[in-house]
Amino acid sequence: MRHEKMTFPNEDGEQLSAILNLPEDEKPLAYAIFAHCFTCGKNNLAAAHIARALSRRRIAVLRFDFTGLGESQGDFARTSFSHNLSDLRAAARYLETEHQAPALLIGHSLGGTAVLHVAAELPSAKAVVAIASPFAPRHALKLFGDAQAEIAQRGEARVEIGGRFFTIRKDFLADVESRDSRERLARLKAALLILHSPRDTIVAIDNAREIYQAARHPKSFVSLDPADHLLTDKEDARYAAEIIATWALRYLDLAEESERRPAALDNRVTARTGTQGFRTEIFAGGYSLIADEPESYGGEGLGPSPYDLLQAALGACTTMTLQMYARRKQWPLQSAVVRLRHEKIHARDCASCEEQNGKIDRFERELELQGDLSAEQRQRLLDIAERCPVHKTLHGEVEILTRLRDGEGKENEDP
Repeated sequence: MRHEKMTFPNEDGEQLSAILNLPEDEKPLAYAIFAHCFTCGKNNLAAAHIARALSRRRIAVLRFDFTGLGESQGDFARTSFSHNLSDLRAAARYLETEHQAPALLIGHSLGGTAVLHVAAELPSAKAVVAIASPFAPRHALKLFGDAQAEIAQRGEARVEIGGRFFTIRKDFLADVESRDSRERLARLKAALLILHSPRDTIVAIDNAREIYQAARHPKSFVSLDPADHLLTDKEDARYAAEIIATWALRYLDLAEESERRPAALDNRVTARTGTQGFRTEIFAGGYSLIADEPESYGGEGLGPSPYDLLQAALGACTTMTLQMYARRKQWPLQSAVVRLRHEKIHARDCASCEEQNGKIDRFERELELQGDLSAEQRQRLLDIAERCPVHKTLHGEVEILTRLRDGEGKENEDP
């Protein structure tokens, strides 16, 4: 996915740092906002994976640092839960002004509680996701432990959260105590997805039950067992991301938008590989794919390798060609199955090859033709398999032209 770094002003005019993740070379069908957990930031693991999964489905994601956190301006000590709500409204205004009003709101931990509180104020929000979120904002007080008494007496105190120290003031305590989550959830008209792990030791899963019971339908709950609160295991983060991306498509009404997009004028395919491993995101004909290398080659095994995709292209082209021919002839071909294997062999071992030096690529292709076909029909279809366009391309003279795109150096690697 590609991304743009930007800032937008909060209610006090301070600049909030943000990243807008966008589908590669495709116009977004919808926009989403991601709100990070308390004292976290826009670059945490869950945020990055969720943005990546949604961008593959042509949903752009704005993730930003709340006031006083990460790269955003402002004094965190002077902020409160109300400031988080205000920052979310500012993010929604920015998207509506510069791009498109957000249709999806996603929040992690207290960020999820925040999106639940603000969603009813945003008419564009059709779907809301709460990940490991407290039912009530006052749950954050548990993070302060014995420091609550000091805050109440002195007006503020230094509190350690996640290995870092933050100044928490009395106004924050009063603000979260005053918030009525049940009333806010009763006003929520958007579809709701709740994700929570029963092993969460920071926010107990009972919070998910309370959110679910207080909200109206449509609402869904998915367990994230065995994930921890912050989804620190990348597999747990990916799992949550894929659930959100799949669920969101049901409620964002994107079918009509997709139908309105102009027909492709060329056969352009876009592929992007980042700095970590070899996971490659591919957009082909408006569809999203993932390629990768096995772990033994330094990848993560998240998708087929480039040669796997090449074999898949040959296989798909072969079976499509066979069905086209059989239908035209009105032959009873029920299904065509192709199994392929690729290897590099020494040219001298290829009896039909002109080149006898070095190595060549060899594809073995096995056809399975299901249907009441005669021996003559099966032989004819075997001959037709040799004529599929991809087969001809692999056998033909191929020219590949490569050039550098202007301005490519302006883009940073996706965080």
